[in-house]
Amino acid sequence: QVQLVESGGGLVQAGGSLRLSCSTSGRTSSNYAMGWFRQAPGKEREFVAGITDSGGSTMYADSVKGRFTISRNNAERTVYLQMNSLKPEDTAVYSCATRRYISPSARFRDYEYWGQGTQVTVSS
Repeated sequence: QVQLVESGGGLVQAGGSLRLSCSTSGRTSSNYAMGWFRQAPGKEREFVAGITDSGGSTMYADSVKGRFTISRNNAERTVYLQMNSLKPEDTAVYSCATRRYISPSARFRDYEYWGQGTQVTVSS
């Protein structure tokens, strides 16, 4: 089993920044790709960013490119999502997920383990 716990969410004004963390534990491995997804009320869950097992390659949704940065520290078993220039439309519950492959995927069904999520609210 793999456990994922997100933290770092909160309320921020438009244009502000937040950094989300996802701590992993259990039968986890640094050889797993990680992803961040978000879901706003009344909307489908959408891919935000993904990172390979080594952290050497990343991918982003077009809506967050240039504003968000995903990174990982395998020694600390933690993945981060730095969010800058936040917009009201970024408001959602953000969840991290992992899959037993070296490369991430933009499809949420490709991920096997999920955290509970952390709320991010951006006020205008």
